Amino acid sequence: MKILGIESSGHVASAALIEDDKLRAEFTLNNGLTHSETLMPMLSEMMSFSRERIEDVDAVAVSAGPGSFTGLRIGAATAKGLALGLSCPIVSVSSLHAMAFNLESSYGNLICPIMDARRGQVYCAAFKDGERLLSDDAMSMEGLLEKLSAYKDCANRMIFLGDGVPVYKELITERLKESCAFAASDNALQRAASVAQLGLWQYKDWLRKNSLELSYMNENALEDIKCFNDIVMDPDDFVPRYIRKPQAQRELEAGMLEDPGLHSLKKMNGEKHGRRDHTS
Repeated sequence: MKILGIESSGHVASAALIEDDKLRAEFTLNNGLTHSETLMPMLSEMMSFSRERIEDVDAVAVSAGPGSFTGLRIGAATAKGLALGLSCPIVSVSSLHAMAFNLESSYGNLICPIMDARRGQVYCAAFKDGERLLSDDAMSMEGLLEKLSAYKDCANRMIFLGDGVPVYKELITERLKESCAFAASDNALQRAASVAQLGLWQYKDWLRKNSLELSYMNENALEDIKCFNDIVMDPDDFVPRYIRKPQAQRELEAGMLEDPGLHSLKKMNGEKHGRRDHTS
């Protein structure tokens, strides 16, 4: 079974191909370019250099959120386009779970992926020995540390990873002291290999629970599959999982941001009279 993994929930753009628990290829960039510039060329190069055929992919696993709204939309569009073209399912993978999976072999420790959600918050979760202790959520770092205090005595150490670490490392170290640690750079951020591996396991588990064989999936049209769920799904039904509304939408609803159409009209009227409205 071959699973293509796509990760674009944060700063990193990453693609990977897993075949029967073996990593065939992984391509990751953290160079500041937009995912729309890098993701498809990366996928093409990865398949070319690994001498694999995209037509042989059985499912597309994609990091579904939480994360950057723009990044998640680019990843979703890429995954949906590929899966529709291949007539294969999409496997929706939690971005935070996939990050924690980077440290899957770290038994006895509490794994805490944190993504900078801005506005003083982080997207966060917590896992220990493969078990999810805190669900995907958005909260202040102080709030997370308070929740984690309940698990302090049941774990050897609390290991943090993600792009929230540079932002809150000083606070974490001050509060947890010697009981905390931070992932090394090779596993500190998102990896498509983790998305693909989790996607593979979730897909196999779904097949087993529904008494299906991979050959059945490959031989039948997606619209004929009646047992899709919120993990394994028809590409048409996949949408990223947003924990909160986009900042622009929140500000618009709170009256902090004008309707874009109204703003444009005001700007045009101001320019006609030789002035600009600096308060809008």
